[in-house]
Amino acid sequence: MGPKLRPGYRALFYGPPGTGKTMTACLLGKSTGREVYKVDLALVVSKYIGETEKNLARVFDQAQHKGWILFFDEADALFGKRTETRDAHDRYANQEVSFLLQRIETFDGIAILASNQKDNIDQAFARRFESIIYFPMPRQEERLRLWRQGFSPKARIDEGVDLDKIAAQYELCGGAIMNVVRYASLQALESGDSVITLETLQRGIRREHVKEGKGT
Repeated sequence: MGPKLRPGYRALFYGPPGTGKTMTACLLGKSTGREVYKVDLALVVSKYIGETEKNLARVFDQAQHKGWILFFDEADALFGKRTETRDAHDRYANQEVSFLLQRIETFDGIAILASNQKDNIDQAFARRFESIIYFPMPRQEERLRLWRQGFSPKARIDEGVDLDKIAAQYELCGGAIMNVVRYASLQALESGDSVITLETLQRGIRREHVKEGKGT
């Protein structure tokens, strides 16, 4: 059986932003005692022909040597669908994808790709994943748990704050909820009375909606 098994382990995490893909990769590293190396696509991808492959080769070689877990966030930029070859740019882009296919196939370690949409990933990669895991938006009861557990036990929450109602009314991802919790907690500290008010929470929620392009 041994010679027939491919080396390494490949997983795809997909789902909306802020649903815990990066956190899960970090927890996996912590539980296995391995360092998680988040690949910075801005440093890897080059406009010069052949440079992207060289940069990727260095990343894979280092990860192989040091036992890193490789984490490709927003992996669509590297692992996206190949296009019909119409010009030299398309040809070189497809060559990069083919190079990645070969390296990830032979990588003797753990590689995790994260994407907002599974369909954005080239099917040639999708067939090579041992695990494809969907990270959904939290349901109402899960949002309520995040709100309740997000605040410090020492936090003073105003009596006018109804977390059940907030969880039901605002369909936020876990990352956005924690951003609001941090914002409201800091605002409470800066105000001097250390009380978290409904107005502050709503202001934090509006900030998250603006980030997501949902309003002002």
